[in-house]
Amino acid sequence: MYRRLRNLREDTDKFQTDIAEYLKCSQVCYSHYETGKRDIPTDVLTALAAYYNTSIDYLLGVTDERKPYPRSER
Repeated sequence: MYRRLRNLREDTDKFQTDIAEYLKCSQVCYSHYETGKRDIPTDVLTALAAYYNTSIDYLLGVTDERKPYPRSER
């Protein structure tokens, strides 16, 4: 999972500080997410999936399908 976060960030030519600013956390905090030193809260996973237009399952390594799931109609 942590490698995917780094790869997604690098694929979009972003720095850790850019993503940390989006998440409203410090660069050190975000770095700990990428290295696995800190568990990623659900709300942060949701925000990252939205930012990268992917699914939480992709971020967690449950699937290799990078496209997000279609939204359900309620």
